[in-house]
Amino acid sequence: MRLFVGLAPPAVVLDDLEAACAPFRPQAMDLRWTSRELWHITLAFLGEVGEETLPKLMPRLERAARRHSAFGLSLASAGAFPSPARANVLWTGLSGDRKALGELAMSVSAGARRAGAPPPDEGRRYRPHVTLARCRAPVDVRRIVSELSGYEGPTWAAAEIYLIRSTLGGSSRYETLGSWKLRPRTD
Repeated sequence: MRLFVGLAPPAVVLDDLEAACAPFRPQAMDLRWTSRELWHITLAFLGEVGEETLPKLMPRLERAARRHSAFGLSLASAGAFPSPARANVLWTGLSGDRKALGELAMSVSAGARRAGAPPPDEGRRYRPHVTLARCRAPVDVRRIVSELSGYEGPTWAAAEIYLIRSTLGGSSRYETLGSWKLRPRTD
């Protein structure tokens, strides 16, 4: 099964992002816009993981979550992979406590590795984002990136991580296999 561990922004955050993206959807015909039900922040993409690994993986993810306190994030700005001039992916980034986000991602990856499900992209620089749209052939999204560059969504407390099973095909589907709360904020 294809798995990842991520954060899910609350509905009010997704509503705000949806409103910011709405004007671009009819104009950018080359882009396949991701549905808001699939918007998330990946902490660790685990790829194909055997069912036999789940009993070892779940307690490791629970431990990783308990080691971290909830922290503030907001969706902000925009960018594209590999570049806005020749994009295959359009995304929005994050602002807020990115240090805490990076530390949580490292803990989740370490727990997955110890459980026998090492992230295939381990060792790469962590680039947190929410994928807004994809396209097969590179497309120029510089105007969209420029117009969304000042975007700053509402702040929310990232307080829970999710283990998600991703099913690809005609339309991608996500199924939550487990979730674990971070420690409450102490500030």
